[in-house]
Amino acid sequence: MRLKKLGNTGLLVSELCLGTMTFGTGDGLWRSIGRLEQPAVDGIVRAAFDHGINFVDTADVYHAGRSEVMTGQALLNLGIARDQFVLATKVHQRMGPGPNQSGLSRVHILHAIDASLRRLQVDYIDLYQLHGFDALTPMEETLGALNDCVRAGKVRYIGVCNLAAWQITKALWISDKHQYERFQSVQAYYTIAGRDLEREIVPLCNDQQLAILPWSPLAGGLLSGKYSRDSQGPEGSRRAQFDFPPVDKERAWRVIDSMRPIAKAHNVSVARIAIAWLLHKAPVTSVIIGAKNVEQLNDNIAAVDLQLTAEQMATLDKVSALPNEFPGWMVERLSADRLGLVSSARS
Repeated sequence: MRLKKLGNTGLLVSELCLGTMTFGTGDGLWRSIGRLEQPAVDGIVRAAFDHGINFVDTADVYHAGRSEVMTGQALLNLGIARDQFVLATKVHQRMGPGPNQSGLSRVHILHAIDASLRRLQVDYIDLYQLHGFDALTPMEETLGALNDCVRAGKVRYIGVCNLAAWQITKALWISDKHQYERFQSVQAYYTIAGRDLEREIVPLCNDQQLAILPWSPLAGGLLSGKYSRDSQGPEGSRRAQFDFPPVDKERAWRVIDSMRPIAKAHNVSVARIAIAWLLHKAPVTSVIIGAKNVEQLNDNIAAVDLQLTAEQMATLDKVSALPNEFPGWMVERLSADRLGLVSSARS
């Protein structure tokens, strides 16, 4: 398991991160995502750490807080020293019926961080992330509250999830202007079946030295190998009950069709190919993987040992390529002359 820097920090995280959305026994959509009791959670966390994963990601909203409780208890049950693992959680989504029990106001953030610390049974969070955008709260207020969480010793670093590139850029500018703590990571949907991140956010992260933490590398299970044009997967599967995240299905089927022979050549699962493709992408820091059992987790973790050939990567890149959109095609056209000067000089 390789280690990588988290953004522009000295913090080292494993190239795979254990996601905990399956931890809990909540109602509604949470039951379709996962129904794990504490013994099963302990087993998954133990297996992850045994394979070299040191990075765990959760959120206050997962199973209405139950995921944080079970994650914290599992880490205690393992007896791992606090400075031997990197713990991430999130704030934003609704945690109660009141008008101030969601969002990114100062009131909610300062209440939410204390509640997460209690549930996780720790003194500090390594990476505290905004779970989304709050249209009602000025970003200055949100960043000021996060800065105070760091100054109080409750948080070490801050990150963001699911924001547009312009929103992230504006937040970085505000942090620089007020000398607030700065985002070090961007957690976002990124998979071979959904490469939208590459349009604006990947270039932004490269420029600003932000870690990229892809969630749902298997596109909500669609790339697990259980689905195809002719099969909608097993009855009771997550995708059958909760068709999320949105995917261009036709493109996904083409991707799956291309992954199957590559998986067969390596004698591995289609899921492992999908995760390995992300691990081969230089801008990616740590891929978030979740599991309902240890066997599934072990198969996903084995992707770190899978070396795809340049030809295989080219095949997968081509079949999953995004359609060219403005201003991308115009930027490429107008850059050709200048870039040609450099390539000519080298040759």
